[in-house]
Amino acid sequence: MRLRDELPVDHRLATVYRYGAGLCGAVLLLFGCLGFADELSPFGTDGVRIAGMSTNGLLSLLSVLFGMLLVGGAVVGGNFASTLNMVVGTLFLLSGFGHVFILDRSANILDFGVTNVLFTFVMGLLILTFGMYGRVTGGLAHDNPYWRRRHPRQAARESLAARRRDRARTALAPARNPATGLPATGLPATGLPGDGLPATHPRPGC
Repeated sequence: MRLRDELPVDHRLATVYRYGAGLCGAVLLLFGCLGFADELSPFGTDGVRIAGMSTNGLLSLLSVLFGMLLVGGAVVGGNFASTLNMVVGTLFLLSGFGHVFILDRSANILDFGVTNVLFTFVMGLLILTFGMYGRVTGGLAHDNPYWRRRHPRQAARESLAARRRDRARTALAPARNPATGLPATGLPATGLPGDGLPATHPRPGC
């Protein structure tokens, strides 16, 4: 079974994954495009700031690439968008932790500052949350497709019990007259008004 088969495309969780990836991707694309518009040096570390964060040409390029990747995931949707969100969110968090130790060193080729680190942590947690929503949290509802995937036997038993309850309710429900839509009483037609048959009247003189 393919990974995407685990989640129906019309499930409400797919909407969360799709819009989460699209929103975060659009923010990164905007930041990267603003950097390209200023014609920044690829490896400049002179503290040029855009939207309150220091940046250079390389950081702008990476922002555009990750933004396009997330937007592409939003277009595909489904489990692909969820998995992509988790991967990208994890990479952002690792990048934030890594840059904490190289802020004032020559290895800081992306010209990160404290604001950049904070933004990376916030964006990484946001993307990761969108990817993990309804998938890896505890206490998932039993109609959740991920829960059903992880507990196939119990899900099968619950589905069978639900079908039996539906059949029992159907069997106990009173039959309805197709002409009137009212519950059928099971009594023979009497020819009286209201029984679904036209009433008959004796002719005078009989």
